[in-house]
Amino acid sequence: MGKVAFIFPGQGSQCIGMGLDFYQNSDDAKTVFDKFNEIIDKDITELCFEGPEEDLKQTINTQPAILSVSIAGYEIVKKELGLTPDYVAGHSLGEYAALYVAGVLNLDNVIKAINKRAELMSQFQTGSMTAILGLDESKVNKIVDNCKGTGVISVANYNTPEQIVITGESEAILLANIKAEKAGAKRVVPLAVSGAFHSALMKPVSENFADFIENLEISDSKIPVLTNVDAKETLMGSDFREKMVNQIYSSVYWTQSVLYMAEQGVDTFIEIGPGKVLSGMIRKISRGLKVYNVSDMKSYEKLKEQLAVLN
Repeated sequence: MGKVAFIFPGQGSQCIGMGLDFYQNSDDAKTVFDKFNEIIDKDITELCFEGPEEDLKQTINTQPAILSVSIAGYEIVKKELGLTPDYVAGHSLGEYAALYVAGVLNLDNVIKAINKRAELMSQFQTGSMTAILGLDESKVNKIVDNCKGTGVISVANYNTPEQIVITGESEAILLANIKAEKAGAKRVVPLAVSGAFHSALMKPVSENFADFIENLEISDSKIPVLTNVDAKETLMGSDFREKMVNQIYSSVYWTQSVLYMAEQGVDTFIEIGPGKVLSGMIRKISRGLKVYNVSDMKSYEKLKEQLAVLN
């Protein structure tokens, strides 16, 4: 086995029941969930385990809920397998799990940070987002550039070479959707989101978040983190402080991050958290990579078996 990266999912991977068997089978995982409940002063475990779905999918709840499951899963992997990753990365809010694993934020502070981020983003109700499937990066970038005269528009996520999400003011997004269909996109899928995340429209949110984290303890990283905003290795606490703010209104360079890690010798990616969204993306980015996921105890036990064979 070559180098290993731990990766963590973002918003959209939530489902009712997530994290329940982590909670039931691990004292370390239970401690994580209990700490989330304590700091946020909300029953995150009930939201994760029982819903209702309408509440769970609200940004203010989704972000801390997904993060709690990802960190709880990581604590199980760390204790049971003793496996230290060579790199860590996360998709949008998933980057906060990566920051925790890398020692940039301790448990208390990562919970406070994601809770504030979720609170601020949930208040943002402007614009829209669309997933474009079947057009490459250059074609989508050209469409975005051609629509900028209509309003604020940019790429939110470079998820795979042929799955790119655009974000911005609704009029500009509608025009881009039409252009994408005419350009031969396989699918153009408007997303059910409350606003234009990862766009310039989010800058007021990022400024408020910057004020919040100004006095938050942020340490240098113990493990290289591939940050969303530039797909580069980041180690310095001062850089994370800046990038945590910028990430809110900047593109998520996920494809570029995965390709960079692969170029550095990472051949094994372990997704920790609810669902398998990132695992599916990585397989579309590069078929030669080994991809595993830990979303519950069953998938964790399968990972143990698979790693035993590799070793």
